[in-house]
Amino acid sequence: MAGSRYRIEFAPRAERDFRRLPAAAQRRLAPRIDALAQEPRPPGARAMAGAEGLYRLRVGDYRIVYRVQDRILVVLVLKVGHRREVYRQG
Repeated sequence: MAGSRYRIEFAPRAERDFRRLPAAAQRRLAPRIDALAQEPRPPGARAMAGAEGLYRLRVGDYRIVYRVQDRILVVLVLKVGHRREVYRQG
C-alpha cells in the first residue's frame, strides 16, 4: 500500500474543539493533521492502550487523538486539545 493516501475526517466534536483553539495552536496543529494523510503512524505517534487502532500525537502541549481505519484509508480525528483537557471523558 505504499503511496496510498488516507482521507482525513473529523468527528463533529473534534472539529468543534479545533475551531475553539487559539489561532496559533491551529496553525501548529493543522500541518501535523494534514500529514497524517500521507503517514498515519508517524514517528512520535503512540498507540493508546486498550483501544485498537487508536493513536495520539503530541504537538507541544496539544494532543491529537485519532483512529486509523486501514481498510477504507481513513484517519478519523476524534479529539484535539490541550493535554490537560484531551484525555477527559465527556
